[in-house]
Amino acid sequence: MIHKYDVYRSPNLGLFLRTNDDTLLLPFGFAETKAKKLTEYLDIKEIVHVSVAGTRLLGPMTVMNNNGILLPSTVSDDEIRIIKQTGLNVARLKSKYTAIGNLILANDKGAIVSNLFKGEVDQDIKDTLGVPLQSMSIGGFIQVGSMIVATNAGAIVHPKASDAEINSVSEILQVEAEPATVNGGSPFISSGIIANFSSVIVGNLTTGPELIMISRALRV
Repeated sequence: MIHKYDVYRSPNLGLFLRTNDDTLLLPFGFAETKAKKLTEYLDIKEIVHVSVAGTRLLGPMTVMNNNGILLPSTVSDDEIRIIKQTGLNVARLKSKYTAIGNLILANDKGAIVSNLFKGEVDQDIKDTLGVPLQSMSIGGFIQVGSMIVATNAGAIVHPKASDAEINSVSEILQVEAEPATVNGGSPFISSGIIANFSSVIVGNLTTGPELIMISRALRV
């Protein structure tokens, strides 16, 4: 299923939330009624309320699949303890880059990593997420985590991605990938989408044609 929603009166729900097939990360103080609705949409049972480096911007600050969660070097020990309640592998990346969710994305079959890292955190990513990885850019952008949304069913990529890049995404993540936009034309698709194998939630400005493209790409 695909659903339209907003968070903090914003269509950019991907900035504040992070999910896999079983667990939803929400900022502290998130409304209980909205949290319940999101768990129904995503068909998940576990919610973890947390901040990362003191911010509620969980999307840009985390990377998550069904095996593990990557966190920036600025995450606190208390925040790590909370996140470890998920039972997933948890790692603090030793990198100067903190908005790692904008630079890395993964499903349970592979990970795509920004060229910015130059291989410095490759082993930590592999060990934590349990997948092979490849470095690349998308449409001339190095922020690959902002340009791709992927589940174990499919992937969406920035509309300026070349055919060769789309093919590479498909090969790395082992799913079909298609270009799309969200929220009425935004190419930075991870800001406006959260998704797992069961469901997709998009910002409330997403148009009918975009809903069709996203549903087809993510197989919901």
